[in-house]
Amino acid sequence: MSAPGRDATLPGDPPGGRRAVVVWSIGVAVYFVAVIFRTSLGVAGLDAADRFHVGASALSTFSILQLLVYAGMQIPVGLLVDRLGTKKVLSIGALLFTVGQLGFAFSPSYGTALASRALLGCGDAMTFISVLRLGTRWFPARRGPMVAQLAGLVGMAGNLVSTLVLARLLHGVGWTPAFAGSALAGALVLVLTLLFLKDHPEGMEPEPSPHRGAAYVRGQIAAAWREPGTRLGLWVHFTTQFPAMVFLLLWGLPFLVEAQGLSRATAGELLTLVVLSNMVIGLVYGQIVARHHAARLPLALGTVGATALLWAATLAYPGRHAPMWLLLVLCAVLGACGPASMLGFDFARPANPPERQGTASGITNMGGFIASMTTLFAIGVLLDATGDDYTVAFGSVFVLQALGVSQILRLRGRAARREREQLISSRIETVHVPA
Repeated sequence: MSAPGRDATLPGDPPGGRRAVVVWSIGVAVYFVAVIFRTSLGVAGLDAADRFHVGASALSTFSILQLLVYAGMQIPVGLLVDRLGTKKVLSIGALLFTVGQLGFAFSPSYGTALASRALLGCGDAMTFISVLRLGTRWFPARRGPMVAQLAGLVGMAGNLVSTLVLARLLHGVGWTPAFAGSALAGALVLVLTLLFLKDHPEGMEPEPSPHRGAAYVRGQIAAAWREPGTRLGLWVHFTTQFPAMVFLLLWGLPFLVEAQGLSRATAGELLTLVVLSNMVIGLVYGQIVARHHAARLPLALGTVGATALLWAATLAYPGRHAPMWLLLVLCAVLGACGPASMLGFDFARPANPPERQGTASGITNMGGFIASMTTLFAIGVLLDATGDDYTVAFGSVFVLQALGVSQILRLRGRAARREREQLISSRIETVHVPA
């Protein structure tokens, strides 16, 4: 089955082109920096534990609070993007995450560091939904899957900067110079956004949407949630994203060093493999879905199955440490989690009209971060309770995967039927629109 609208330009479709690429690239640059800041703790987890004198549970609180703020902000951010436009929301986000990164650099105590990560999470929460909205405003609908995957690809490049550049800075110049220096990138993208970003092409302004109070907000959320495609998108995002997110954001380095006996340098190389795999697989998934829309669900479920299988093989390996080849395969497969999570937006996007895209994307984007937050907390608690037994702690991954798969299977039929109905309706409307 080909992608809806692949062979025809829909009425009001943006033209794309070089100007679209330039503007979209500025928005993606903001997201790129946000991901660097978001994942910076992944390479600084052991250093943070020493700096603030905290254990596993308290260390996981950094990432849990950051993701709690991120997930809680998704629907408000979606509404803000629909209401205020991309430029204003991205500018606010860049300002907040830059201040948060600076605060983390100079934090003298655990409490102030927590507050800084919360502020960073608030700014970070404003980036990805804005970039998705920017893509829909500047590129034709048929380019949606590939544009979204490319945005995720750039985000993973930010993760790569954390694992390669920031990690070396941290151990070369120290905590404060490394984090404070990285904050300069936030200031740069803020200036670029204020000077050059445009919400939409000239002559393609959206219809004005006057504020109608709390009832209108509730109506937007309720209408998006009623669509089975939105809920399916949330559960696809929930089930696919979190294994790699948890690994990269906090627990991958301690697991590889403390449980698998690797050096920090080798562990860092394996984290880099996850990121590189993500970037390659993201391009592949984007091309596949752009050509074969029906491949969305098989790709998502296949990624979940492969991830569960490799985690089970690694955790159940009879030796003291899993062999390097198995860890390499595990990290390569974890790289598919990010691209698979992007498929959630490919279920929510066609289920909602343009004026509700921000809200629907916000709901979808909550899924993976709720799962990540839950798993980060569970692993920290289980490590403290079991004396750092990583096999038991990482077993929590399977519980969340089972929950997510059950919901995907429950919703897939309804979402498919509803999408077919909307596709038929849009084709009828296209036929009646004069050239």
